[in-house]
Amino acid sequence: MAEILALVEARLRTALGEPDARAAVTFLGTDRIEVLRFRDSQGGTDVVRYVTLGMSAQPMADPAETLTGGPGPHAPVNPYAAPPLSGPRAELVLSVRAGLADTGQVLRPLAVLAASPQVEGVIVAPGGSLDLGEPLWPGAPFSSVLVGEPGGLVEDLELDPPLEPVRFLPLLPMTPNEAAWKRVRGAQELQERWLAHGTDLRDPLRRSVALD
Repeated sequence: MAEILALVEARLRTALGEPDARAAVTFLGTDRIEVLRFRDSQGGTDVVRYVTLGMSAQPMADPAETLTGGPGPHAPVNPYAAPPLSGPRAELVLSVRAGLADTGQVLRPLAVLAASPQVEGVIVAPGGSLDLGEPLWPGAPFSSVLVGEPGGLVEDLELDPPLEPVRFLPLLPMTPNEAAWKRVRGAQELQERWLAHGTDLRDPLRRSVALD
């Protein structure tokens, strides 16, 4: 676990530079989750990237398989089963424009999302959505996120077999209207709508895209 997280942090430093802040959050019954903050200047505009560190220490898996050592809810429970090695591994990346909102308060909500595979047995994958049930930061118009495709900002980190690569999944904040529309129409149609309207998904103050 420690070796994997060291490799993950090294990959983040190579891709994003040195973090200028970090915070750790521990939830009862889960591994420690850190959130690292990186700053990037693009065309005179500062972008802040918040990246989790700790989610990839364990593979994401169906909780029934983890507890029973086999598929299905009726498989016998094996209390001595070793933790699974195979399964998807990921960390979360949130990019927002700096100085427009109090996004520094997103650290704990991000850690909550990163802990969801351990706490709720959620497998976080591209096209899925995660709902906090509260604003991502004080006054944020978003309480949920769409999970984007990996491989853009930070390349996948290959691990020795049978371990699967660590993927760095971008989080795209959704307004309540967008989240409801996505549930009906799907992630691809929402992303196409964002693209067609030139939506700046890093704007922490943006309004919902037109959905009619």
